[in-house]
Amino acid sequence: MINYRIGNGFDVHALVHGRALIIGGVKIDYPLGLDGHSDADVLIHSIIDSFLSPANIGDIGQLFPDTDPAYKNISSLNLLKEVCSKLTVNGFSIINTDSVVICDKPKISPYINDMKKNISDATGGILLPNSIGIKGKTTEKLGFTGRGEGIAVYTVSLLYFDPALCVN
Repeated sequence: MINYRIGNGFDVHALVHGRALIIGGVKIDYPLGLDGHSDADVLIHSIIDSFLSPANIGDIGQLFPDTDPAYKNISSLNLLKEVCSKLTVNGFSIINTDSVVICDKPKISPYINDMKKNISDATGGILLPNSIGIKGKTTEKLGFTGRGEGIAVYTVSLLYFDPALCVN
C-alpha cells in the first residue's frame, strides 16, 4: 500500500555565551549561540523529528542521545544525512518540509537560501531547495524567544511511503 504521511517536529535551545550560532548549517554572526550536546542546530533538529515521526523509527533523542560522546559537537547536518539513509531503507521518500524559526533576533532571512542549500545537500538532493520552506517569525518581544533567551522551531513535513522500496 502506497501512502503519504505527515510528520511534525519541534525543537528549542537556549541562547548562551561561548557557542557559535548554527541554524540550518549556517554559522550566523551573533554574540550568542545555542546550547546543546551537538552543534544545537535547532532547525535541523526540528526537521529530523518531522521526518522520523511519520516513519515511526524513533526520534532524535533516541537515535542520537545526548549521553553519547560520539555526538558531542557533531554537525546536525551529519545527523540529517543519517536519518535520510534510514528513511530510504525503510521505504520512505521526502516530498517537502516547512519550518518556522521563532526568534526576535537574529533575523534569519539573509541566511535562508544558504540554509536550504545545506539541507538539500544533506538529504543527498532528495529535497531540492524549492521543496524546503523556512521562515522567521518573531513573538513581538513576548516569551523566552522574545526576550532573546532561546530559539524555537516548528516543522511539518510530507513523506511518501512505498513498502516496495524497503531494503530491509
